[in-house]
Amino acid sequence: MKRRSLRDLPKAHLHLHFTGSMRHSTVIDLAQQQGIWLPDALTLDWPPALSAADEKGWFRFQRLYDIARSVMRTESAVRRLLLEAAQDEAAEGSRWLEIQVDPSGYGALFGGITAFTELVLDAARDATARTGVKVAVVIAANRTRHPLDARTLARLAAQYAGRGVVGFGLSNDERRGQAGDFARAFAIAKRAGLVATPHGGELSGAASVASCLDQLGAHRVGHGVRSIEDPRLVTRLAQAGVTLEVCPGSNVSLGVYSQPADVPLRRLFESGVSIALGADDPLLFGSRLVDQYEAARDVHGFSDAELAELARMSVRGSAAPADERVTLLGEIDDWLATPLPGESL
Repeated sequence: MKRRSLRDLPKAHLHLHFTGSMRHSTVIDLAQQQGIWLPDALTLDWPPALSAADEKGWFRFQRLYDIARSVMRTESAVRRLLLEAAQDEAAEGSRWLEIQVDPSGYGALFGGITAFTELVLDAARDATARTGVKVAVVIAANRTRHPLDARTLARLAAQYAGRGVVGFGLSNDERRGQAGDFARAFAIAKRAGLVATPHGGELSGAASVASCLDQLGAHRVGHGVRSIEDPRLVTRLAQAGVTLEVCPGSNVSLGVYSQPADVPLRRLFESGVSIALGADDPLLFGSRLVDQYEAARDVHGFSDAELAELARMSVRGSAAPADERVTLLGEIDDWLATPLPGESL
């Protein structure tokens, strides 16, 4: 069957974590340079077998994530990560990338969270210039830490609003910490005009998504797939135009769904919910953004017209400037209008 290339489909990537964006080869290389021990799960058995169905499984995932993060010890490593992430996005048709980072996980090695944030933003500007992919930053708080830490990060994010930081998130195990505990942090971010994009509705059910809407004023929700468990919530999301950053690969890797066909991508799409496909943490899950689009096509039966609409949703849900959105939406239309291989105009 003749099909258009999904790598040529222009798209925005709204759910990609800083450490989790690293190439596997880069982790190995940096670890060898710095004499850092890596477990077999990050070397011989990559990608690792993961599950977050219970605390033990989540702990293993978090431990591997923390070990991978430990290779980010130098300015050159940070710049390499951002450049390679942008290069990988360019190879997959991404035009706009919002990469999510918690500066508190790195600040101690880089002179504090402000200095680290400035390094990331400078590296993002350089990656943009060298690849053509517009790289923006979402600063995210860790919901397993004290809400006061989140407020500190929200003030940091607000300080750089309009200077490369476009959003404020809340990540880590959503079964830990109530969304309402972080409401004041999100209020700070909202006053600065930042997109509110907390995680919810993956490891926890539909109620966690409702909490993100009601208590954090979410414009987007990281994951959100379990909204499907509450039909009224699905209707609310569709009517409000809230974008779900759906990451099918990680949903399966973490055991939220047992197989790709179980991810409710088709049901959410047909219910009118705005969806931005994301890769989450390619380093640990072994799949990148274009793999999510391929799963939409091959597993869920999305036509090229529907895949183009998924790409449009990613653009509309992004923090990209209006002129950037117009350009991207036009490029998506051009992709869909391109004849299939072997066809003539």
